Amino acid sequence: MSPQVPKGDGFAYMSDKLLKAGKLLSSIKDEDVDVGATPKTLVMRRDKVELFRYTPLTEQKVKTPVLLAYGLIGRYTMADLQEDRSLVRSLLQEGLDLWLVDWGQPNRSERWLTIDDYVDDYIHAAVERVCRETGYDKITLLGICEGGVFTTCYAALHPDKVKGLVLTITPIDFHADRDDPDTHHGFLNVWTRSLDRADIDRLVDVYGGLPGEFMSSVFSLMTPMRSLTKYNIDLIDVIDDEAKLMNFLRMEKWLADRPAHPGEAAKQWLKDLYQDNKLVKGDFVLSGRRVDLSKVTAPVLNVFALNDHIIPPTCSRALRAHVGTKDYSEIELPGGHVGLFVSSKSQGSLTKGISEWLSARD
Repeated sequence: MSPQVPKGDGFAYMSDKLLKAGKLLSSIKDEDVDVGATPKTLVMRRDKVELFRYTPLTEQKVKTPVLLAYGLIGRYTMADLQEDRSLVRSLLQEGLDLWLVDWGQPNRSERWLTIDDYVDDYIHAAVERVCRETGYDKITLLGICEGGVFTTCYAALHPDKVKGLVLTITPIDFHADRDDPDTHHGFLNVWTRSLDRADIDRLVDVYGGLPGEFMSSVFSLMTPMRSLTKYNIDLIDVIDDEAKLMNFLRMEKWLADRPAHPGEAAKQWLKDLYQDNKLVKGDFVLSGRRVDLSKVTAPVLNVFALNDHIIPPTCSRALRAHVGTKDYSEIELPGGHVGLFVSSKSQGSLTKGISEWLSARD
């Protein structure tokens, strides 16, 4: 939407607007754009991976600890973008004991890390430490996107450690988009399946992983008009409104903070999952063990966005047919991949759905 220019001297209006915007922008420092600012305490560090415990914001109502795991493509700060649009803060206000596993900033030194390492080493070590700190034998896992795939694999391989599994915007059947009625869903799936396997190897061999800038360009090309207009239309529309401008800048900061995806794990992600669809076929192997989704016996809550063009809803819905638990629930919400977490429309519904589901099984 373009800015509404009042009748009369449009030039004077824009001049005043840009003057005010210039003063506002000159007063904003990088530290003012504070993403991921909800208070938390470092509990454990293993290589670059860190385990945090969030500071409670109210009396604890859900006793079972909840461990949040984001994916390697992007940063967990999307779930804690700002105070009034933060899944993390909203869940804390519902009385959850919330923990976070932060993958840090991988680079070429993580070239040889595999999904096996992230699931059977880092997540397992985090779960063990949470259990030791809280005295619980089992905890709940909350996975987002690729992190949801990791936590699903963990729940299948270590069912004795998982009391509940909450997934959000998580791909399970990476080929289910072929049956999706919405033609704008699944562009990423189609593109990834079209990649030559040798080219994937060359990319990883040259850079040591998937560069964050490369993945940013891929996501930008999926919504070309949005990418072309956000700086010359959206930004101008909010540039003299401090609250709206800070919202815009926080989102841009999160988008720019895209780490490289570790090399061998990237090969598994692109070839084994996106191209070969091994997870639902029962052929995905981690640490010498086949990931059998029927071994997921803990209760499952599966949340997805109906307008998600990155992870089509059909790819998430497929989980129902493969898990071994009968306590399976779904929540479908309006919005897109990122909008599910930052949109004011979905924020309340997402938090309420998760907290009520957890409370009923605590």
